[in-house]
Amino acid sequence: MMEELSQDTDGGGLSVKVEKVENENLTEMAALDADDEDEEALPHSEILDIFEEGLAQLVQDPLLCDLPIQVTLEEVNSQIALEYGQAMTVRVLKADGEIMPIVVVQNATVLDLKKAIRRFMELKQQREGGVKHVSWRYVWRTYHLVFQGEKLEDDKMRLKDYGIRNRDEVTFMKRLRKK
Repeated sequence: MMEELSQDTDGGGLSVKVEKVENENLTEMAALDADDEDEEALPHSEILDIFEEGLAQLVQDPLLCDLPIQVTLEEVNSQIALEYGQAMTVRVLKADGEIMPIVVVQNATVLDLKKAIRRFMELKQQREGGVKHVSWRYVWRTYHLVFQGEKLEDDKMRLKDYGIRNRDEVTFMKRLRKK
């Protein structure tokens, strides 16, 4: 699989085109392997290792150096969108003081931010081997997001309408129980 990045000339937007490229040498090797059992194709695990090494070298690029080594395509696209001004980082402050840098598109809604927080936490848990399952229904019933004292209650409202801009801080706050 090969990725090709290009800048749109008329819209100014970034388009990421993913093309599948068939490697003729691997196809020929597979055909020869069927005829001649002396040659062996690389096992999946070795191909995966080669891919991860190449990806680790790619992440050394100054544009992508903030990304983890086990990066996903979604994270690469988000970082590129940030560089082109098509996305913004919202810093989400948890109760324990940890700040999560969440990347969302410029015209994102509160629901988009919640989904991005969920994805960020799932990736973090995968990488660190933490808790296997989080009930996000419980999380959003128990906590809400607050920006400058205002609760972000309407999931359909855009972050810009709340006044949230790039690098602004949103806080996770525990809801008060209604009696």
